[in-house]
Amino acid sequence: MAAKKYSINMTEGALLPKIISFAIPLMASSLLQLLFNAADMVVAGRFAGSNALAAIGSTSSLINLLVNLFIGLSVGANVLVARFFGSGRESDISETVHTAVLLSIISGFFLAGFGFFMAPKLLIMMGTPKEVLPLSVLYIRIYFMGMPVSLLYNFVSAILRAIGDTKRPLIYLTIAGFLNVICNVIFIVIFGMGVDGVAYATVLSQAVSAVLVMGALIKSDECYKLEFKKLAFTKDKFLQILRLGIPAGFQGIVFSLSNVLIQSSVNSFGASAMAGNAAASNIEGFIYVSMNAFHHTCLSFTSQNYGAKNFDRIKRVLITCLVMVSGIGFVLGVIAYVFGPNLLSIYANSSDAKAVTEYGMIRMGIIMFTYFTCGMMDVMVGSIRGLGYSLMPTIVSLCGACLFRIIWIYTAFRSIHTLTSLYISYPISWVLTFSVHFICFLIALRKKKIALS
Repeated sequence: MAAKKYSINMTEGALLPKIISFAIPLMASSLLQLLFNAADMVVAGRFAGSNALAAIGSTSSLINLLVNLFIGLSVGANVLVARFFGSGRESDISETVHTAVLLSIISGFFLAGFGFFMAPKLLIMMGTPKEVLPLSVLYIRIYFMGMPVSLLYNFVSAILRAIGDTKRPLIYLTIAGFLNVICNVIFIVIFGMGVDGVAYATVLSQAVSAVLVMGALIKSDECYKLEFKKLAFTKDKFLQILRLGIPAGFQGIVFSLSNVLIQSSVNSFGASAMAGNAAASNIEGFIYVSMNAFHHTCLSFTSQNYGAKNFDRIKRVLITCLVMVSGIGFVLGVIAYVFGPNLLSIYANSSDAKAVTEYGMIRMGIIMFTYFTCGMMDVMVGSIRGLGYSLMPTIVSLCGACLFRIIWIYTAFRSIHTLTSLYISYPISWVLTFSVHFICFLIALRKKKIALS
């Protein structure tokens, strides 16, 4: 299949320039998204107080817990479209696109209802402090009402990534992000709203990004063109999306569950610790999405090359992505730690900036110097899933990272009840999980070669 205007043929030509061309817009999109999310937290922390900041931060792990299953399904759509694109199967691409878009719409409305009614009870189960709980409930209910457009954006973006298009989502996200910042200022600073203003601004910007990215599919004249009259579940494509996506989503859920337990443990140290943890996590997120761009790069490149049966190129993709993610993760981590106090102080008003900064630096001191190992772990997952193995990395991640963290909380953390003891579980789990993933990749690649030989 000849490369089109916005797509990338990942199966031929010089590898490194194509990886960079794919990854940089994806990285920029994620960084912009986090920058706009950081603006939410900065505006909330400075103009609505530390309780508002803590309320938004305390909901993130729960939101991820509920959303990750459906985000996993978008991974299944990405793998399938990329594989068909690599092998030139245009009719299969069209069927997958229409199945995935319909699935995202139905999933979004289901999640909106579930989150609206169940999230408050789950926040109470997490031990959210009484002074923060009403604000957390208000924020999360409004946020979940935007789930239909949020999931639609994620699914369509996954489809575009599969054919190599990361540039248009960057443009659309930039437009929506600036709208988000403007709405934050209007709702909170001018109208005097609190966390509800942050939530409304987020939902509005997500709706705009979803409309724009949908327009890219509707206006396209290529094989991934979206036509509403064709929206339907094609049975074999639907089942393949579920087979590839459910394990990925389940992995995300279990990771989020372990993070919910960690968030609950942080909650036991009070509102200042929650605010410091939220601020540090938000800064940490900038590094994570920079590294995670190579997870998606490895996923799409591996899937296309698996469709084209280019196994030697698959190994080169993995090595290139591991080298790049390690370098970027380590350099950004060191920079973030050096400027940590200055960055953390941005998130809090003057009355509690010292406490928020002190608590935030505890987390950053452990995470930032080891975070590159998390990026390496995710790249390995992308490579294995690109080969069509979705359950394998889920089981490994379940045992190596999630189960380990849960055991750690109920053993080591219970014995040494400090934030340092809590946070050290992260880097240990990343190294363990990466090591097992690497062995699994070698086994999976060998099996695929034998099966197709």
